[in-house]
Amino acid sequence: MTLAIVLAAGSPAASLPTGTGGSMGERLAGQWRQAGAAEVRVAADLDELAELAGSATGPVVISGADLAAHTAVLRHLLTSPVGPSVALVLTDPPSAGRTVLREERGQVVEAGRPDQLVGGAATGVFGGAVRVGREDVPALVAAARAVAAGRLPAGAVAVELFESAGPAERAGPVEPAARPDAPAGPVVDQLFAALTGQGALVFAHRVRLLVAHRVDEAAELARAEAAVAAVDEDRAELRLSVKEKDDFFTTYFVSTWSPYVTKLCARLGLSPTAVTMVSVAFAVAAAAMFAAGGRPLLVVGAVLLYLGFVLDCVDGQLARYTRNFSAWGGWLDTMADRAKEYLVYAGLGLGATQAGFRYGWALAIAAMTLQTVRHMTDAWYGVLHDEAARRPKSVGAGGGGIGDRLNAASTRVQADAGSVSYWLKRTVVFPIGERWALISLTVALFDQRIALFAVLTWGVLAFAYTGALRTLRARWMWVPVLDTLDATLHRDDGPLAARLPVLRRPGPLALAVVAALGAAILLLVTLVDASGNGVPPWLRWVAVLVALLVLLVGAAGARAAHNGPLDWLVPAALRAAEFLFAIAVGLIGGAPFWLIFGYLFVLTLHHYDLVARLEKRQPAPPLHAATLGWEGRSAVLALAAIAGIVSIGLATLGIYLLALFVASVVLAWVVRPVRAAQVPAGAGGRATR
Repeated sequence: MTLAIVLAAGSPAASLPTGTGGSMGERLAGQWRQAGAAEVRVAADLDELAELAGSATGPVVISGADLAAHTAVLRHLLTSPVGPSVALVLTDPPSAGRTVLREERGQVVEAGRPDQLVGGAATGVFGGAVRVGREDVPALVAAARAVAAGRLPAGAVAVELFESAGPAERAGPVEPAARPDAPAGPVVDQLFAALTGQGALVFAHRVRLLVAHRVDEAAELARAEAAVAAVDEDRAELRLSVKEKDDFFTTYFVSTWSPYVTKLCARLGLSPTAVTMVSVAFAVAAAAMFAAGGRPLLVVGAVLLYLGFVLDCVDGQLARYTRNFSAWGGWLDTMADRAKEYLVYAGLGLGATQAGFRYGWALAIAAMTLQTVRHMTDAWYGVLHDEAARRPKSVGAGGGGIGDRLNAASTRVQADAGSVSYWLKRTVVFPIGERWALISLTVALFDQRIALFAVLTWGVLAFAYTGALRTLRARWMWVPVLDTLDATLHRDDGPLAARLPVLRRPGPLALAVVAALGAAILLLVTLVDASGNGVPPWLRWVAVLVALLVLLVGAAGARAAHNGPLDWLVPAALRAAEFLFAIAVGLIGGAPFWLIFGYLFVLTLHHYDLVARLEKRQPAPPLHAATLGWEGRSAVLALAAIAGIVSIGLATLGIYLLALFVASVVLAWVVRPVRAAQVPAGAGGRATR
């Protein structure tokens, strides 16, 4: 239950009469009720606000009484899926006493007076309303009491304190600083600056298409009300359901007409989850067409794949349009996207094989392995960038090195939306829309083999491009993200890794790369053997054991500190090691290609489950401890190879992992629905598509 508190203190506009009758404060309270707040209260001062917030059992929304806006703006803030704590951000020019802020990657990283923003110029003005997640409510109460007592720990002040503190002091919360020179102005602005100064992570919710203004006098209120009346609220909300910045293919070949489908789905009462399931059905049907082969079926499959991608966009648009967000929906959307893509690879591989191409399944396996490792680097680079944005920046920061210059160049390109360089940058990384488009075109015009070759070629080039640039930028940022999270969980270590001696040198990334290289060499030896070079059978088993020992060297870095500038690459390197080792063992044991693909597909479900939970801020899967870890699973396969039962080992271990995955899903989302329902609105919504 969300409590909305309208803070009347320090806002002369609270008593201004509105065009619809009543004062601004009264109208705003009514709007919060219409927006979906379970309880709405008006606080006369900060002491009363602190008492109300302290007794709340859920998220708390704080707003000044000077906000004139569409009710939809308030509803969007109330249900925003970007994070537990979200602030309304306007582009209005700042006026006396108003708090300005700077945001990076959607996070408010500084807030206060313009002269306090040490990291750069302001990117927006606080809109007078903030939703505070349940875990940040204590910080809100502390901030309210600090401002009431005449102390204002503004964001920039917190940065100064952080930089001047010693290591032991940095480990704890930043104490409020005395601010006798605190500016006069709306108390809600001072409260927001104090909240960010308490260390609360606040995300930014910008107003687009709809209207929101803060007013101080009757003339400003009249202009704001006229602006609100001039906008069709429902039409604006439908347009807002489309992502502001998407990829080229999605922008020009999907989003131009998908809002009409979104509107239809809303009228039919379909949920985003239902649309996701329909999009999965389209992708499965397309995969079946690709597997069957024949020009007519390939063309039909290409059309079905395109329509399935349209629905993949519509489910997110429908969630935003209807404000129907949930942690389950976000997790399901992420998992469904990957499952659909890899099922399509399976259809292409089977179709190419049946058409007489010997290595159809091999291409599908290579495409899935490449894309999985790429996704791991994408996910962890995003975590790295988010954490880097939150780190305090001192005056004059930025040494002008190559990483700094690359970061500045990327920022300029992203800001120049619609330019050739902007679209090239977004297209060259080979996002999902471009992958779907490439598969649809190549399979319709040529065949399944060409489609897989095209995906692999563009994927390798994109991986090389993004990997090189991100490595340079990451060395410049130097943010040890795995030290701030559960490294054992996200490395996917098992009980074997926990019992190995710890190797602290040369570092966990180097050890993980060694493990991947060992698996790659084993695969290379296996391919040489398959080409008829007559490698003795005993040498195969020796190679498997040696490769396993090399893998265990990588596992020995599990408990070492992951604080290197490139240690965010560790999960991707370990995924590569496990996948390459499983492929090599499968080939050595003569397992059919489709069985190797199926085993790897189950592994991707397990690994993407971890990534989805990381992105949606969800806890570990309930049965994660039983999955044996990447090194334990590799050891089981090695034993199966030595025993001569590789196919049985792959099938048994795959079925076991699939059963654990399904059981974890049931436990997390069905058996424990009450716990899932307690996640605050917007605290981990659907994926952003």
